[in-house]
Amino acid sequence: MKRFGFTVVFVVSVGVIVPMLIVLPWRWLDPATTSFIEGARASGQEIHQQWVEWNDISPYLPIAVVAAEDQNFPHHRGFDLESIRSVLEESGGRGRGASTISQQVAKNLYLWPGRSWARKGLEAYLTVLTETLWPKRRILEVYLNVAEFGPGIYGVGAASEIFFGKSAASLSAREAALLAAVLPSPRRMSAGSPSDYVEERVEWILRQIEQLGGSSYLADL
Repeated sequence: MKRFGFTVVFVVSVGVIVPMLIVLPWRWLDPATTSFIEGARASGQEIHQQWVEWNDISPYLPIAVVAAEDQNFPHHRGFDLESIRSVLEESGGRGRGASTISQQVAKNLYLWPGRSWARKGLEAYLTVLTETLWPKRRILEVYLNVAEFGPGIYGVGAASEIFFGKSAASLSAREAALLAAVLPSPRRMSAGSPSDYVEERVEWILRQIEQLGGSSYLADL
């Protein structure tokens, strides 16, 4: 009986307490790196990253990213069930991506590329913890600082300097939309030399921002 009790305590500790201890500190501390960055570094990729605090990011950028990647971000609790349902219907159940910003933060910080059920399960669990333990603004701030915007270019600080020669605070609405436009595939699309497809995405993102009401859409984060 004692052994059973010990086993229960151990399982709870490993399954609940340890993940909480891994996730909670980044509510206040800025992550120095992520699993995706370290994976790129291990492959020989030169890494560019510069952390930028929320108040030093152009107000055009958060809304551009939300408009492009996760329009229900202020309202969902980590998973956009409506988008998932739409994606499954459009793809005939084959599971085209519908990850929220919260899911991408959990994946980028802790996990590895891939589509296995084990990885998806861990991503879901870490997403729930992140949404529970962090405020929405913090989730978006971390995302803006760890997302890949080009080969080896992580976060808006490095992306702004490399692509536009300016700080993240100085980005225009169009430049913010350019960065948001390449997020689905930053190693194939370029914010610095945008293709016609990227330009079309920029125009779409700008229209979506207008429909959402601009940066005021995120005022309650």
